[in-house]
Amino acid sequence: MIALFGLAAGLGLGFLLEPTVPLWLQPYLPIAIVAALDAMFGGVRARLDGIFDDKVFVVSFLSNTVIAALIVFLGDQLGVGSQLSTGVVVVLGIRIFSNVAAIRRRLFGA
Repeated sequence: MIALFGLAAGLGLGFLLEPTVPLWLQPYLPIAIVAALDAMFGGVRARLDGIFDDKVFVVSFLSNTVIAALIVFLGDQLGVGSQLSTGVVVVLGIRIFSNVAAIRRRLFGA
């Protein structure tokens, strides 16, 4: 319940304050969001499988997000940022879809 309250409060503040993302952060934000979604779906899957650990989730969430952003940053420094961004999105997308498929099988048996 606390998480839902925090989500609602964060969404409300976001719509109310309309924060802007600095230009230097804009290339990394979508990748960080995809990495965070990967960790979130992994956490939901672990919860349904009965093996969820909050410490593992927090470390996974933070490390996935930071590592994905660092890979894109390194790609920008090497001049291949868009290719590495695509690679990160593909890898994390595959993980997201496999977690969603496992969640679907667990919930609906299909």
